[in-house]
Amino acid sequence: MKLANLNGRGTVVTESGGVDLAVASDGRIGPDVQPLYDDWGAVRAFAAGLAGATATPFDEMQLASPVPSPRQVFAIGLNYASHAQETGAEAPSVPATFTKFPSSLAGPFDPVELSGATVDWEVELVAVIGVRADRVTEDDAWTHVAGLTVGQDISDRTLQFAAAGQFSLGKSHRGYGPMGPWLVTPDEFADPDDLGLGCSINGEVVQDGRTSDLIFSVPRLIAELSAVLPLLPGDVIFTGTPAGVGIARQPSRFLAAGDVLESWIEGIGTIRNHMVARGG
Repeated sequence: MKLANLNGRGTVVTESGGVDLAVASDGRIGPDVQPLYDDWGAVRAFAAGLAGATATPFDEMQLASPVPSPRQVFAIGLNYASHAQETGAEAPSVPATFTKFPSSLAGPFDPVELSGATVDWEVELVAVIGVRADRVTEDDAWTHVAGLTVGQDISDRTLQFAAAGQFSLGKSHRGYGPMGPWLVTPDEFADPDDLGLGCSINGEVVQDGRTSDLIFSVPRLIAELSAVLPLLPGDVIFTGTPAGVGIARQPSRFLAAGDVLESWIEGIGTIRNHMVARGG
């Protein structure tokens, strides 16, 4: 199943277009998107019967974040072997965890206002919790996942490394967490632990990797995080980025106004964000 946020309404995406959940269910489900995760089993069960429903074509620009207002957002640093190597850092023994504040999240095609001259890109697989996870095992972790989506952990590197490290602030400017274009349930993938992902700037590919290079896989992250605190339905986990970020280049390269940042993950889709100057 593909779940989209179409003009603020929960929508199942098919090859023909979108099926509005609230309309199809006579108001029993939806229309608001975030509460769908609180009753994810019922949403999945109802959506399974929509195979023959009439779908309506839509413009991708109508899509918003498939998780518009999560209670918790987790993000993981240095979680690809290739990224740890390019930064010269030692691979961590536990997940390097921080947060992106929820109000920084944005839609898959929203413009991103740059906060300064050192703003970097980080394409990431994003996992969304569908069933409360509290002290779950790695073997059981996928059963707690609603689905996967594409994310960008856009980062103001100057603020990120200020005052001995301001990771959460440096990665939480307005719009610095675009996600989408929709959420895809794990059963849609032949192997959800091995997906190609990458991003480009103005058509030039700058990141190209696979999620099998993750140091801590999605199930391992859920097990590690849920050992510390409960993961709630609709919570978001940005799982880390592969090699190719701008700050690690020689010389360093950063995003500029007018750049078009495209990010994709195999089996999910592509998001596209235009960079604009502050106040532009």
